[in-house]
Amino acid sequence: MRHNYKNLKIWQMGISIANDISDLLLDFPKHERYDLSSQISRCSVSMPSNIAEGSSRTDKSFSHFLDISLGSSFELITQLLIAKYRKHINETQFNQLEIKIEEFQRMTMGFQNGLK
Repeated sequence: MRHNYKNLKIWQMGISIANDISDLLLDFPKHERYDLSSQISRCSVSMPSNIAEGSSRTDKSFSHFLDISLGSSFELITQLLIAKYRKHINETQFNQLEIKIEEFQRMTMGFQNGLK
């Protein structure tokens, strides 16, 4: 069965997180542009992108792409922790994103379990 990724709540949430991250990165210092902020951006974009790519595959293959998307989400939280430690984001910004990313993870794992 193929899935229309645009109708998937996990894809929509991934897009929302990527947009939140893009807005957040506008305030990052220039010296982080090619390091931490670039990595954060790539992770956030990877989350919905892998859902979209996997949606055109078989359920077994789609599950693999969901694993990649989930991996990117865990990597993103780690990078946001580093950004918080470096004082590029504050506690409130971090907490709001962490809650949203953890919800994405729960929803994605639930969706993935339904594929099996």
